[in-house]
Amino acid sequence: MPKRERVMRMSVELPLWRALAGYRVLTMLYAIGLCATAYDQFARPWVAVAYYAVLAVWTLATLPKVANAASCTKRFLIVDLAVALGGILLTPIADSHRRIADGGPTLPSIWTAGAVLAFAIKGGWRWAAVASTAVAAVNLVERGHPARDTVHNVILVWVASIAIGYVVEVARASERTLARALEIEAATRERERLARDIHDSVLQVLAMVKRRGAALGGEAAELGRLAGEQEVALRTLVSGGLVPVSRVSEDLAAGAVVRAVDEPDDDGPVDLRLLLAPYACARVSLAEPGAPVPLPPAAAREVAAAVGAALDNVRRHAGEDARAWILVEDEPDGIVVTVRDDGPGIPEGRLAQAEGEGRLGVALSIRGRLRDLGGSAEIVSVPGQGTEVELKVPKGAVRARGKKAEQR
Repeated sequence: MPKRERVMRMSVELPLWRALAGYRVLTMLYAIGLCATAYDQFARPWVAVAYYAVLAVWTLATLPKVANAASCTKRFLIVDLAVALGGILLTPIADSHRRIADGGPTLPSIWTAGAVLAFAIKGGWRWAAVASTAVAAVNLVERGHPARDTVHNVILVWVASIAIGYVVEVARASERTLARALEIEAATRERERLARDIHDSVLQVLAMVKRRGAALGGEAAELGRLAGEQEVALRTLVSGGLVPVSRVSEDLAAGAVVRAVDEPDDDGPVDLRLLLAPYACARVSLAEPGAPVPLPPAAAREVAAAVGAALDNVRRHAGEDARAWILVEDEPDGIVVTVRDDGPGIPEGRLAQAEGEGRLGVALSIRGRLRDLGGSAEIVSVPGQGTEVELKVPKGAVRARGKKAEQR
C-alpha cells in the first residue's frame, strides 16, 4: 500500500507524569491515614484536619496539572511546593512536641516528595535540586535541630529527585536523537519511492529520446543530446537528494516520531495473474497457476511493477528481438515470480557500477519494491546465457504489513 511519511508528537516522559499523579493521590491518602491513627496524640487536631482538607482538595483538583509537561506550569509548581512546605511548618502547631522529638512524621509526610518530583520531571535535575533544598531547609526549621532521621530523609529525597531529573533530561535528549533518525529514515524511503516512479516513467522517456535522436541525426540529435543531459542530471538528483520531511509537533518540548500513513486503497485481494497478463506478447511468455494468486492490492501492484521493470531491462539491454519468460509460482509460504530472458547476460560488476552512476533501475524499481514488501529479489546472470530475476514475496510478511496498516 502506498505510504506517506508524517511527523507527529511523541513523549517518552508521559508514563512518568501518570506515575506522579498516582503517587500524589496515594501519598495524600497515606498522610490522612497517619493522622487518623494518631488523632488523639495531636495537640491541636483541628489544625491537622484543616490542613488535610486543603491537601485533599488541592491534590484531586490539580490532577490535570500533572498530566503532562505542558499543563504543569511554573506557577503551579511553586504553589504546589508551598502547600508541602506549609504543611511541614504547621506540624509543630498541630502536633505535640513529644511526637516531633521522637521523630514523628510531618503533616504532609511523603506527599512532599511528589512536589519535588514534579520539579524534577518538568525541569530536570537543576529544578529538582532547588526544590529538594527548600524542603531540606524547612524540615530543619521544623525539627529545630539536624536529627539523624531528618538528615536521612532529606538526603534521600535530594538524591532521588536529582537522579530522576537527570534521567528525564537524558530521555529527552535520546528522544530528540531518535526523532531525527526516524526523520532521516523516512526521507530516505520517500526518496527511494519517488526514484522508482521517476525511473519507471521520466528517465525511460529521456533515455528513449536520447537514443532515437542520435539515430535520426540533425536537429533530432541535438534534442537527443539535451535529453541525455537532463537524464544524467535527474539521475544525480534521484540518487543523491533527500526529500525533506515536514515537522509537525503539538508540543515543541517533546520529540517526534514518523508514522507511515496508508493511502486509500481498494478492498479485498487482487489476483496477481490479472496484473501480469498484459505483459504477455509474442516475445514474452507467461506461465501461471490454474488457480488465482491473491495478494493485497498494493503488494500485487508493486510485484507487477517490478516485473515490468525487469522486462524493460530486457528490451533495453538484450534488444528488441530478445525473448522473455515469466513464471508465477504460488507456494505455501510465499509467491515467486521469475523473469528470464535469452539475452547476452549482465557482465560481472555491471549492476554495482550502474548503481554508482545513478542508474537505479535494479536497485530501486526491482529490489527496492520487494524489500518494501518484506520480500527479496535475486538476480542470476551468466554472460552469453541470459539473465534470471527471481522475485519472492513471503505471505506472512504481506499479512503482517496488512495488519499493521489496518491498526494505523
